[in-house]
Amino acid sequence: MSLSRRRALHVLAGAAVAGSCARGTGPAHAQDADRHGMSAFGDLSYPADFTHFNYVEVNAPKGGTYSEIVGSRVYNGSFLTFNSLNAYILKGEGALGMDYTFAPLMVRAGDEPDAMYGLVARTVRISDDGLIYRFTLRPEARFHDATPLTAHDVAWSITTLKEKGHPIITQQLRDCKGAEAVDDRAVVVRFAENRARDVPLFVAGLPVFSRAYYSKHEFDQSTLEAPVGSGPYKVGRFEAGHHIEFERVKDWWGADLPVSRGLNNFDVIRYEYYRDRDVGFEGFTAKNYLFREEFTSRTWATRYNFPAIKDGRVKRNVIPDATPSGAQGWFINTRRDKFKDRRLREALIDAFDFEWTNKNIMYGSYDRTQSVFENSPMKATGKPSAAELALLEPFRTRVPEEVFGDPYVPPVTDGSGQDRRWLRRAAQLLNDAAIRLVNSKRVLPNGQPFDIEFLLDEPTFKPHHLTYIKNLEVLGFAATLRIVDPVQYRRRVDDSDFDITTDRLGFSSTPGDSLRTYFSSQSAAIKGSQNRAGIADPVIDKLIDIIVAAKTRGDLVTACRALDRVIRAGRYWIPHWYKATHWIAYWDVFGRPAAQPRYFRGIPDNWWYEKGKASKLEQKGPSTR
Repeated sequence: MSLSRRRALHVLAGAAVAGSCARGTGPAHAQDADRHGMSAFGDLSYPADFTHFNYVEVNAPKGGTYSEIVGSRVYNGSFLTFNSLNAYILKGEGALGMDYTFAPLMVRAGDEPDAMYGLVARTVRISDDGLIYRFTLRPEARFHDATPLTAHDVAWSITTLKEKGHPIITQQLRDCKGAEAVDDRAVVVRFAENRARDVPLFVAGLPVFSRAYYSKHEFDQSTLEAPVGSGPYKVGRFEAGHHIEFERVKDWWGADLPVSRGLNNFDVIRYEYYRDRDVGFEGFTAKNYLFREEFTSRTWATRYNFPAIKDGRVKRNVIPDATPSGAQGWFINTRRDKFKDRRLREALIDAFDFEWTNKNIMYGSYDRTQSVFENSPMKATGKPSAAELALLEPFRTRVPEEVFGDPYVPPVTDGSGQDRRWLRRAAQLLNDAAIRLVNSKRVLPNGQPFDIEFLLDEPTFKPHHLTYIKNLEVLGFAATLRIVDPVQYRRRVDDSDFDITTDRLGFSSTPGDSLRTYFSSQSAAIKGSQNRAGIADPVIDKLIDIIVAAKTRGDLVTACRALDRVIRAGRYWIPHWYKATHWIAYWDVFGRPAAQPRYFRGIPDNWWYEKGKASKLEQKGPSTR
């Protein structure tokens, strides 16, 4: 099993796209002029007169249905259920796909690391100091109830999300001072001095809500009433906790814009929710849904041999993933006193036998995660460069000495399941931390038993936990696994009410302010934040500030490597695994472009339904297991 993609967050959910240059960083080209797009360092691949993205088929047919099992989440979303159509607040479990129903000011290009181009906004004008963004809206922009989408709606949406949105959103909008409508067609967004690089584009990617609709509805309440949107799809049929459909808006105002041509090709996009992964797989073999990204190595290795695979009705592919894999693992809640000692946390890392787990449970499918920027140039390797040392030297007395040498990597075991060498080392670390053995049980320095509870929301990951727990028991810990329903899991994680839980922290190729939501002292105290480990280190805060202020991509990479060294030295999580590919399977009813966007999967956005393939599939007969 892998959580490295299943836990992936939507780009708006924290792996935020990067914005224009921060104050004092020096724009890459002239500001204070109307532009069709923007990026972190001013570079745009597509000219103002571009007609479509390079990774789409402009003449792709419209029609048909795309369906898949839920494999990602946004803000308050769950992988296992939903009970709300409000996906932008803390309350409730929001349905996946609600972003299809709202149009943002700008959208990302999938073949550039951080560039965005206009959707609701026709152009953007950026002040020379990078603190004022004036968006000019397209006059044709409309909500689904045919009312105009105006600058007043944009300003209201930004203001409301800043005040009442999910904590991830409110954190990211910290440096957004406010938005105001100049008239119906122009909105001005103001930012704080020294604002983070990714805040402006985070703002540009936020949904635009109907101010008129929310004048009669409470924004910050969980609801199953479909809101009025302005995007390419609107909410269709749904059954809370089971499935939801999004219907293509046939006369959508944005369909022929350069950022939309060749995209949004399906008449219906449907998401299926399953509480059990094995049952979900059986649903795929029975053609209850049409596309599946596989996250369980055992299933990928042993169960894709059903008749529809053998006769070609179901296709199976491995496609590359060039995006940063981020940090996946068991995150240790350092808010709790018993986990404060770094030596204890390193002992917990030493107790995990990745090599055995990978071979015996995951069919050797993965590589070991080492870095918070895994699978990217931002990962620290070897001794620090001169540029890294220049950033780190002021903190020499405040960080472990290892920060100035090779970065920490988790141990490589003998694959026996209980490598005595590493267990002995873990025991020594525990003794050094005064976490002693008393009657074969570990006790805290105050004499209290040292118990550890692992919190989980579904049983598929159970074998990985149990093999690790056995090693912890060898060390004398009273370790248990607690599996709770998804609603309780979300509540406990949002409240930081756990010892250790599994998650994946994902970042864009140009991280900035989003790093604060994962690693800053401020986020450690915020309910619903993504700082699972409760990291609160002033050195890390300062390094994030340096990343935010980076003037070039090279400076950004250097600062991220320095941050990576310090975080890894803190032993905040027990690293898991990753793979730089997507495992996908699908019933052979789809067409897709030859070119794949580098920076996201592109599915279902640029795929389409092929009636000819579907007819041939039906002629082969029903699915049989």
